[in-house]
Amino acid sequence: MAKKVEIKDLLESGAHFGHLTKKWNPNMAPYIYGKKNGIHIINLYKTAAKIEEAQKALKQIASAGRKILYVSTKKQAKGIIADQAQKVKMPYIAERWPGGMLTNFVTIRKAIKKMAAIDKMKKDGTFETLSKKERLQTDRLRAKLEKNLGSIVDMTRLPAALIVVDINKEHVAVAEANKLGIPVFALVDTNTDPRKVTFPIPANDDASKSIELVLSYLTDAIAEGLDIRKQEKERAKAEKEAAKMMKEKAEQDAKVEDKKEEKPEESDTKEVKEDKKED
Repeated sequence: MAKKVEIKDLLESGAHFGHLTKKWNPNMAPYIYGKKNGIHIINLYKTAAKIEEAQKALKQIASAGRKILYVSTKKQAKGIIADQAQKVKMPYIAERWPGGMLTNFVTIRKAIKKMAAIDKMKKDGTFETLSKKERLQTDRLRAKLEKNLGSIVDMTRLPAALIVVDINKEHVAVAEANKLGIPVFALVDTNTDPRKVTFPIPANDDASKSIELVLSYLTDAIAEGLDIRKQEKERAKAEKEAAKMMKEKAEQDAKVEDKKEEKPEESDTKEVKEDKKED
């Protein structure tokens, strides 16, 4: 079961602290409780409600077996993003967002395949036939690809959703997702426009404690969805095996019946012998 959202935990993480009032985005007004010392205070009850809403949706996506891409390249969040994504074996972008990552996914897949091709060269010995300069260039290319795309190697198709921290910084990722109709789950601080994302979660997107807590709630929901999928697969496998066993038993029973029909009954044999004697 996904971890229950606690207002106390959100408060202790500093999730309620927004930006300076002069830097606010008016579209965040519904999520703002008030202001103190020139800083907007986020309504944590609304934060909790939005987290629970996001949990339900993410759980459903994960249970369907779809990939969810975690995205944040900001210093405070990149490590947290990587840790949370790895917990549920989901792809993530924590370095640089490659332009066209979603809208030109075919090209990104080609770059990933290039990594695999270089690895194959090293295994089959082709790499050693290159000149020293070519080997150096190839190694540099491999390292660059690994740094930027290594975390999405297993993402063979477009993700079903994005989880984003700081939609202002990751505006390109959000724009690409919106263009393709991919839902975006994101922490929205008081200086952002929540209308740009499908599932806005009002919270401090600068404090590492706040980021980690909110993401942990979302990751728990994904983990629960994955467990449901695993159980469904095991149940389907068990049902398939049971059906197979029943079919095999039915076939064996049918064979036994066929043999019985082919073999004459003892009483019938006696009658035939008696008829012959009378003749």
